[in-house]
Amino acid sequence: MRISCRSTLPATELEITTAVQQLLDRRGSMAHAPVSLTIPDNVAVGIAGYFVSPTDSGQLMDRFFRGGDVDSTEMLEAIRFEQGYASPEGHAALYCLSGWVAAQVHKLGG
Repeated sequence: MRISCRSTLPATELEITTAVQQLLDRRGSMAHAPVSLTIPDNVAVGIAGYFVSPTDSGQLMDRFFRGGDVDSTEMLEAIRFEQGYASPEGHAALYCLSGWVAAQVHKLGG
């Protein structure tokens, strides 16, 4: 399923850190957090911007970061790949980005 982001202005590093921490705290306090509980669009774009690189997954992140639409399955694969090399903070941000992707798919009926 093709997904895109409405936000064209990425979140700052501080906004990303705060949003990831708040989301993980909220999700952790719930037994069954809803799929709709996710990061804001601008944070999703900002996270993707951190992982832009010449690799295939980095190029997909770049396309998303620049406002293009991407395949949700490819995006989740890219996220899993990047998590293998990310710092603990980066891993947490990518986890939140994967939740955002799942929420978009759910919203579109996938």
